[in-house]
Amino acid sequence: MKSFGTLAILFLFVAAGFAQAKREYSGVVWTSSFELVPNVTIEAETSEGKFSTTSDSEGRFKLLLPAEPVLIRARGENLREFSAMVSLVSGNLSDQRIVVEYVVPKISEQVTIEADSLSPTVESKDSSIYENSLFSRDDQLIQTLNAGINAGQHEGGGKSLEIRRFGFNTDHGGVNGGLKIVVDNVQQNQGTQGHGQGYLGSLKSLSPELVESVSIINGPFSAAYGDFSGLGVVVINQRESLPSILTARFQGGSFDTSRAFVAFSPKIKKVDSFLAYKFNRTNGPFENPLRYRRDNLSGNFAIRKSKKLSFGLKFNGGRNSFYSSGQLPTDLIEDGSLNRFGLIDPDNGGFVESGSVLGYLRWQNEKGLTVHADAGVNRSLFDLYSNFTFFLADPIYGDEIQQHDSRLQESFNIRAQIPYRLFGGYSVATIGGGTHLSQINVGLYPSIDRAPSRKFAAENLSNPDVLFTTALADVNNHSGYFQNTLVALGGHFRVEAGLRWDYFSYGVNGYELGAGRTDLSGTVGKNAFQPKLGLAYSPSDKIPVTFHFNYGRGISSQDARGVIRNPDAPRISTTDFYQPGISYNSSRVSFVGSGFLIERSNEQVYIPDDGSIEFAGPTKSYGLEFRGAFKINRYLSASMGITNVLSSFYKDTVPRVYVDSAPRLTANAGLSFSGFRASNAVLSWRHISNYRLDGLDDSIRASGNDVVDLSISKRFKKRFEVSFAIDNVLDKKYYETQNFFESRVTPTATPIERIHATPGYPRTFVFGIGFRFGSKD
Repeated sequence: MKSFGTLAILFLFVAAGFAQAKREYSGVVWTSSFELVPNVTIEAETSEGKFSTTSDSEGRFKLLLPAEPVLIRARGENLREFSAMVSLVSGNLSDQRIVVEYVVPKISEQVTIEADSLSPTVESKDSSIYENSLFSRDDQLIQTLNAGINAGQHEGGGKSLEIRRFGFNTDHGGVNGGLKIVVDNVQQNQGTQGHGQGYLGSLKSLSPELVESVSIINGPFSAAYGDFSGLGVVVINQRESLPSILTARFQGGSFDTSRAFVAFSPKIKKVDSFLAYKFNRTNGPFENPLRYRRDNLSGNFAIRKSKKLSFGLKFNGGRNSFYSSGQLPTDLIEDGSLNRFGLIDPDNGGFVESGSVLGYLRWQNEKGLTVHADAGVNRSLFDLYSNFTFFLADPIYGDEIQQHDSRLQESFNIRAQIPYRLFGGYSVATIGGGTHLSQINVGLYPSIDRAPSRKFAAENLSNPDVLFTTALADVNNHSGYFQNTLVALGGHFRVEAGLRWDYFSYGVNGYELGAGRTDLSGTVGKNAFQPKLGLAYSPSDKIPVTFHFNYGRGISSQDARGVIRNPDAPRISTTDFYQPGISYNSSRVSFVGSGFLIERSNEQVYIPDDGSIEFAGPTKSYGLEFRGAFKINRYLSASMGITNVLSSFYKDTVPRVYVDSAPRLTANAGLSFSGFRASNAVLSWRHISNYRLDGLDDSIRASGNDVVDLSISKRFKKRFEVSFAIDNVLDKKYYETQNFFESRVTPTATPIERIHATPGYPRTFVFGIGFRFGSKD
């Protein structure tokens, strides 16, 4: 009997074990176009109750359920509810695919998915990149974008980056098609600026810790964006609150570098808010210390009135001062007479102050109709001291110049998205428009020891090579657009078509002093239409392949002084961008291959350094691009990208003149380790080929570079983290920017046409610690 009792008890335990046995139900959530979908709630109804989970940033989910038939439901924002019966009696169901349908089609420039399915049109990154990285320099945020974008510093840290993409040099963001960058729907490119058209210097007031998501539109394919969008658009969205009540990060590293970020984000019902302060200090590796200092103060206060309505106010203020070694002649560096981090003029550098306030409103009804509106004002002051040619124009006092810009900007934008059904599929019509106004006091002042008086020295009053300019300019941009997205054939076919209209008005009152006085005064206007078309077709439910074709026309406005000075010249240049491609997106592997053809109408650029007008174009550029992402295992992933410009040249030129000052080949690769015991590590590599600096002489070339960076972070108990980074791990000697022009390094030296360059930083070590208190989860 005792043995029987023991067997009975053992039987009951085994039976109970079988009764409680769990099966794994896991997989990925995506659309019929193989777009991975995060934040989808997956719920299972079983005899033991309901079980639920949420898909992660890569659309993945996992549930442990009873070994029985269960009802699966999936729901999420703007998604049609999915339901299906599945049976777990026979075993686990892994690698399942839940295919969902949007009630409102996902708009590409609003993508916020970290590992979103790749397409030729858009690439996206989320906040984890910026939360787990150490930034010792402001320009490193742009370097995280990759996407064929190559960026280099002109002045060692304080000045806007020179940006190169698709074989074109956009200077500081605004010429040769331009790369448009918007932060919270506010344009960062400054037209008619003290140092060029479309200047992006104000982007430096952005704190990486406040970045929630970044989307990169790879051409002028969205009707929502106009001026400076020819070579693409970078859409940066900032947080409205932080995940912890108190966040603090402190860094220190090479070259007397220190950095701090402190933010307070209270937990208030139906309120999203934060107040954040950031500072940077560094001297850099230069013989003339940078004395770089930046202070940013940012905040947000938003009220979620209901699920349908929210409104808020964002503000940001910053100041930045620095010195610089400028761009140095590489021939003197190579012969040993000048140190790579040396100097010729110790007064280079500048000072910047800016502040902005933005009010915004979002409303959505139960049928998916959404309205977004924002209005903002920005005030900025910019003074940059440079000496590019040293003693070429003025052998007595030198060629130092002060580039001045004082501006007030106002903006207003509104967008409505209207979903509707058509031909059995779903569609959304997007209607929007906006106004961007700028009142600018801009000038070029020949200076001595940062005093703007050199033009008025007796020797320079009639010197035509010593130029003094000043102008009051009003530049206004009014726009309207319509774009319609149609998804049909059960989600397998998607077409987007749009049209944008922009009107620019230019008003200038100013003058130039060279050999004599030239008055610049007048008011003119110009409008332009930009068509857009995008097609995507996924022929199979089982094979995650999509064929794409995108076309868009982008525009670039001209400097107001150049428009008034040459009223018969083109006031707006156009970029026609054609891009066919194919993408493959599985749960572990994603890649996209595409070709591109870019045709530019012309380029008319006002050169503030000498008051001249530079004409260029029309041009043609074509090439290939490949990007891929690979999930190696649960913790390890890899990514890479290659952009190869096969040719880029000016049309109708004999002999052929090639587009210069931008690399033909850019590449990047990264290996990322994350998710294991709150540890993160990223090893990244970026490369550019050498490239020509003269359109006719192929022997005049800038050197390429390969740079490897490493960052490691570890979080302890969700409150404390330690980070370590090595920039330029291999201590590569390279130059960030290189330009070819004439200069004279001493009053008695012979003028020489030569390459001038800004050195890249050597191996740099950064250590950081972070604290987070009061999690809101």
